[in-house]
Amino acid sequence: MLLLGFTLLQREFTFQPSCMQSWGCEGGFFLWCMRDGLIHVTARVVFVRTKEQAVKRTVEWILFVVLAGLAVSGWISAPLALALGIVFALFLDNPMPQASQKGAKWLLQASVVGLGFGMNLAAVWAAGRIGLGFTIATIFGTLLLGLLLGRLLRIDPQTSLLVSSGTAICGGSAIAAVGAVIGADKKAMSISLCTIFVLNAIALFIFPSIGHALGMDQRRFGLWSAIAIHDTSSVVGAAAKYGDEALSLATTVKLSRALWIFPLALGLAVGRGKKAGGVVFPWFILFFLCAAAARSFLPQGEWFYDRAEHAAKLLLILTLFLIGSGLSKEAIRSVGVRPMVQGILLWMVVSVCGLLAVNALAP
Repeated sequence: MLLLGFTLLQREFTFQPSCMQSWGCEGGFFLWCMRDGLIHVTARVVFVRTKEQAVKRTVEWILFVVLAGLAVSGWISAPLALALGIVFALFLDNPMPQASQKGAKWLLQASVVGLGFGMNLAAVWAAGRIGLGFTIATIFGTLLLGLLLGRLLRIDPQTSLLVSSGTAICGGSAIAAVGAVIGADKKAMSISLCTIFVLNAIALFIFPSIGHALGMDQRRFGLWSAIAIHDTSSVVGAAAKYGDEALSLATTVKLSRALWIFPLALGLAVGRGKKAGGVVFPWFILFFLCAAAARSFLPQGEWFYDRAEHAAKLLLILTLFLIGSGLSKEAIRSVGVRPMVQGILLWMVVSVCGLLAVNALAP
């Protein structure tokens, strides 16, 4: 395009005798100077802008790599890693957005599996049994309340169902599974995912502080965070900040909750007359149980289990940074007021009811 513009300028203002005859020697010389000056200025502006873009891109790469390295080093906490990722995304451009998104998904699953090496199957069974009643009640109660709020707020049915599913089960994973079954459009998926993500980020920061302010022990906080926080990554991040016992219980209860993705998606598929072949079972949960089984029945590998668990915690911090760096101002603007109001009201009800139930019933 630039070469075409330069060519046109040359054709238009070429210094020829005819030009001198019509304009005079001085006029032709003036046009010739103007042509060269215009070409020089245009080329200079293009060069400067290209150089600025190259410098900006280089700075983005350097900062991205440094922050990612800082996250995986273990020198920063999970909430701080998420905050750094959000700040990076809002003021700079992620140099590898698609790779970050895919990497965050796989790293989260690998982190969950690695955390299984730090758990005993007896504790896993006890935690799952304790949280079973809470899980069933809150999942179906949240779905019904969410759909009712969506209708009252006149929200698109697809968006309302996705936000309700994400709040009821396990955030983005539930939204992805339900969206595939109901054939949700890109706009509904984007709005619901961003709504849940924003609330997840808030929960990761405020839940540990609320737990300490209320004097909750690690057992109660782990159970409450697994019920009230949407996404597995934020549950694990908040519980990890609270303590090891809270982390163990929260991870187990949240994973048992995540298993409800399959029956929910299957029920929606049957209800809509579609095949359930597109429902993807969360296999990483099975691998998590295998890791816990190895810890329980093969104690000879304790050296490896401890290091695998430590590596999983570091990978989780890196995952939260990648998730935060995937946020953008455009995504925030796309959420809209009513879906966010639905998500906030639903989240508040689930959080308060879950807190009351945990304090009243948990041992």
